Amino acid sequence: MTELTEFQRKIAEMLPEATLRFEEPLAKHTSFRIGGNAEVMAFPRNREELAKILKASVILDCKCAILGAGTNVLAPDEGVRGLVVCLKDCLEGMEQLDDTHIRVMAGVTMARAAVYAANLGLTGMEFAHGIPGTVGGGVYMNAGAYGGEIRQICQSVEVMDFDGTLYRLSNPEMRFSYRHSVLEDRPGIVVSADFALEPGDSQTIWAKMKELIGKRTASQPLDLPSAGSAFKRPAGGYAAALIQEAGLKGFRCGGAAISDKHAGFAVNLGGATAADVKNLLNQVSDRVYAQTGIRLEPEVRIW
Repeated sequence: MTELTEFQRKIAEMLPEATLRFEEPLAKHTSFRIGGNAEVMAFPRNREELAKILKASVILDCKCAILGAGTNVLAPDEGVRGLVVCLKDCLEGMEQLDDTHIRVMAGVTMARAAVYAANLGLTGMEFAHGIPGTVGGGVYMNAGAYGGEIRQICQSVEVMDFDGTLYRLSNPEMRFSYRHSVLEDRPGIVVSADFALEPGDSQTIWAKMKELIGKRTASQPLDLPSAGSAFKRPAGGYAAALIQEAGLKGFRCGGAAISDKHAGFAVNLGGATAADVKNLLNQVSDRVYAQTGIRLEPEVRIW
């Protein structure tokens, strides 16, 4: 057995009941299937355990990164020293608060939350059925698809500071904007979110979700590892159209490429590294800028 690092030993002593994995491959937890090892990865089962883990990270003065489903993350090839807290399938639970409101924990996938709402006959969350990430990640970056965004339905967000303190932010306090929320500018981890929906016809809701999934399957390269849209939508245009017009569909750097199916996606053709993806994104951004004067910015979160 490999000898534990000092940090691994200390955090294991501080959190004897927590689920911890040492030198856990980040590639197993990101949709790109890219990334070296996390020195320590923690999987909290509830708010109380999350608070203990965060307090331990503060006491040990270690780097702490939060991971949901890893569907919008490019993890580094060299891995991450310190702590990665994984919420997907850990911070679980959904409940109906009243006739039109539901509360969903951060580790629940957006797709599951949309199905839960549909089963209750509540409309407004159909767009989220095709978003592969978690509610925590979706709220953090104001995820959206097919004309819908989290900010349109999110009433409030339960947040935890790194000292374990819980508080709630209203929709205005979240300062949602395109692929952004206030939590990107200040410390805080999404624990749960309350969504305000509307009564609807279940058959109509399911038909809409089926239609959107059909569009996604037909247009996106779901057969290859990726992190969804590679670039943010620029003002006055669409990244995919600009990339295609620049003749970059299929453009490749090492094992990473712009999808032949959808120019807005960077995909892992097999064996791609984070360096390959970053090189690809940089070159595509430079070439589009040289041709159009528009600078594309990555939507993928580069750790």
